[in-house]
Amino acid sequence: MSTIAPDLVLLDVRLGDSDGLDAVKELRNRTPPVNVLIFSAHDNPSHEARAYSDGANGYVYKTSEREKLLDAVRRAAAGEMLWDRTDQRRLTNFVKAAGNGVGEHAPLTGREQEVLRILATGATNKQISKELGISAETVKEHVQHVLRKTGTTDRTQAAVWAARNGLV
Repeated sequence: MSTIAPDLVLLDVRLGDSDGLDAVKELRNRTPPVNVLIFSAHDNPSHEARAYSDGANGYVYKTSEREKLLDAVRRAAAGEMLWDRTDQRRLTNFVKAAGNGVGEHAPLTGREQEVLRILATGATNKQISKELGISAETVKEHVQHVLRKTGTTDRTQAAVWAARNGLV
């Protein structure tokens, strides 16, 4: 039986029904470690932060120019980390702000979960504030935290996130 020892695994964030990001840590923990480059259409800081914190060599968008993609593949295959200092600071701060996890593993406070459950029904900030007995400004702040922690960009995506994670 032969063992495959690739120089690089090019992973998409979405692999059918599974999550390509889940494979990053496993690949990087092999002996010898496998270089991993995430190749995705998703411009999502949560995905980037997970890839970075799990040890991926880099994250390249499918909309990247051909030469940028080829350069990233060559560099990652050689074992180079493609995260520049700006990326490292931004993603480290994102991970810290999210607590113990990011994206699908985001730790939401109890109040944020309440806001998200009501938000997922299509309620406005005013309706949420009335139901919870808090100001609309406080609801707005909670919604912003939910979006940041879940790596979503709008209320609809947050509602989908809530459904996928069993909050509604």
